Amino acid sequence: MLALTELGQRLRQERESKGLSLEDLQKLTKIQKRYLLGIEEGNYEVMPGKFYVRAFIKQYCEAIGLDTDAIFEEYKSDIPSTQTEDMPQQLSRVRSRKEIPQHTKGVSKAYDYLPTVLVVAGVVVVGIIIWVIAQNIVSDKNKEQANQEAPNSEVQQSNTQEETNETTAENDNSKSEDEQSAADKKEQEKEKAEKEKAAKEKAEKEKAEKEKKDSGKQEYKEVQKTGRSATYALSGTDAFNLEVTSTQADTWLDVKNGKGNAFFSSILKKGETKEFDLTKETEARVNIGYSPGVELKVNGKAVDLPFDSSKQVRQVVTIQYQPAEAQ
Repeated sequence: MLALTELGQRLRQERESKGLSLEDLQKLTKIQKRYLLGIEEGNYEVMPGKFYVRAFIKQYCEAIGLDTDAIFEEYKSDIPSTQTEDMPQQLSRVRSRKEIPQHTKGVSKAYDYLPTVLVVAGVVVVGIIIWVIAQNIVSDKNKEQANQEAPNSEVQQSNTQEETNETTAENDNSKSEDEQSAADKKEQEKEKAEKEKAAKEKAEKEKAEKEKKDSGKQEYKEVQKTGRSATYALSGTDAFNLEVTSTQADTWLDVKNGKGNAFFSSILKKGETKEFDLTKETEARVNIGYSPGVELKVNGKAVDLPFDSSKQVRQVVTIQYQPAEAQ
């Protein structure tokens, strides 16, 4: 096993402190595990090309919340400079695969199977002829039997008709009762659906009125902003509910209160939403490892991230909360 470089040791320690395995980091960065291990061990020879080294290290740092520029400056002796790859050898390998003609193989195999196909076709034709003859014999026997049973069938048909009439009358009565029962059941289901719809509409209306009332008083304003961190003040409301959603990619998410107690510290997967009731807290700190596509909502109302996600990937948002009743 290779000895770790100073950069590799620093990255591994930071990753492990976040509770991330190499498999977690692979899902987060979309970089293969063996390349991530190569970065930690300083084994850059496993990379698909030397110009990938700096790009992979940059993605590694951003995923675990390190300042990329500071890392590149501090460990520049451990990070190779970008070089171009020798492509002609790869191109020659592609051409060698295409030089082998493929169409002649299919033709020769078709000729090999031709005798077998002809034999099978002959057997199928003979089988069809035998089946047709057998069907004609069975049909003739059925006609003879029908002619012999015709006189008796008239008497049986008369008795059967009387029985059928009686059964039809009974079925009509039963059908009438079933139809009435089905109609009653359908009416009950309709009434139940209308009640549920009315209750749902009432609940939605009450919720909308409450949110409208709260949003009319709620105030969310910026206090200060520096580096990659920003502080906001939340007031004019008796609730502090936070929603965090990742819509584009997996991201590292860390949510703590003012005392440093963690509510969540793990990967937030793409399409996943986490909700936090922070009404009893006076401060919450939200650390986002990969901010593009991340949406924040405070008490159901969307709020903007403090920085442009294309320029500042990692962002830290601190929200100071003062309940309305305490003001």
